[in-house]
Amino acid sequence: MTTVDEVRQALTPVMDPELRRSVIDLNMIRDIEIEDDNVRFVLALTTLACPLADGIAEAVHNAVAKLPGVGHVGIDVQEMPKEEVAQLFARLQAESKPKPTNGNAPGMPISFSLDPSQAQQPESLARQLSPIKNVIGITSGKGGVGKSLTTAMLAVALRRKGYRVGVFDADITGASIPTLFGETGHLNSSPEGIIPRQTKTGIRLISTHFMLKNADDPVVWRGSKIAQLITDLWEGVIWGPLDYLLIDFPPGTSDAQLTVMMDLPIKGLVMVTTPQDLANFIVRKAVKMSLDMHVPLLGVVENMSYFVCPETGTKHEIFGPSHVDEVTKLAEVPVVAQLPIDPNVAKLCDAGQVEDFEMPQLSQMVDALETALAEKAV
Repeated sequence: MTTVDEVRQALTPVMDPELRRSVIDLNMIRDIEIEDDNVRFVLALTTLACPLADGIAEAVHNAVAKLPGVGHVGIDVQEMPKEEVAQLFARLQAESKPKPTNGNAPGMPISFSLDPSQAQQPESLARQLSPIKNVIGITSGKGGVGKSLTTAMLAVALRRKGYRVGVFDADITGASIPTLFGETGHLNSSPEGIIPRQTKTGIRLISTHFMLKNADDPVVWRGSKIAQLITDLWEGVIWGPLDYLLIDFPPGTSDAQLTVMMDLPIKGLVMVTTPQDLANFIVRKAVKMSLDMHVPLLGVVENMSYFVCPETGTKHEIFGPSHVDEVTKLAEVPVVAQLPIDPNVAKLCDAGQVEDFEMPQLSQMVDALETALAEKAV
């Protein structure tokens, strides 16, 4: 018959993907009981709101189920008491501190190069728990072009392809991402940081909309305070491992945009525009800003590019002929997609069901983004 020690040994290689420690080392496995070929135990998580709770439970189940003689594995998922969680993270933070360089010198929290402006702050625990492969900004320089919608649809398309995706709604005063996904309520937190909301398909969301006492309350803040909140959220949110974090920029070229481009590890930008020459005129300013900031441009999305009459199949350029080539020529980047006007989009977005939308251009957006990232990496 399987022993308790054998169960613990089987679970030792199973890692908490956020804390990067064995579930045994973190004391997450408790009260192991074995009766004939049945194994039961408690899986104690730091929070039941953990974005990866299901994955951890599946991993520990599979590890024990592989043991010879085990026929059934029963797991009781519980939440650790707050006092125990606080003690655990105090231990982890202590273990993560820099070691002294000799027997007498204390560890230095900040290391300076010759240029004091290049001082490197130690990462917060939330940042350490959130390895993100690609941080992509979705911007326009102008409001009303469908930047948030483009962000949401790109997130949906990436998720359908199997990527782990998060959306950071950096439009602090005009947050709309939660509405598109139909997410309401408030954010949860744990000792290690803020836990994002998660949509029905597993896209993780952070937005000031989740931080308001009342949904209709305005955020009347100066630019410096908005910039500070963006930085605080970047440092304080536990995204967990992500393949893509999409940042929905606010319109314009001011404090918020500068903060994201300077303080966050942006791998590239996707510009959103519409066919009107006025929209492209303002977007060209945003392109020049990104070039001045040395943030790579990955491509341009032209939204509301045309309308196809459902009765005749005729394509109509509602907002006039496209000027997207002028933007792509200036930025020296390709057109990622030209998205049509589709009344069904507005219907689904108003209902918070953007994840149900189907359009062939969505997969094209992902392909173009992957190609652009690969080319920039060369």
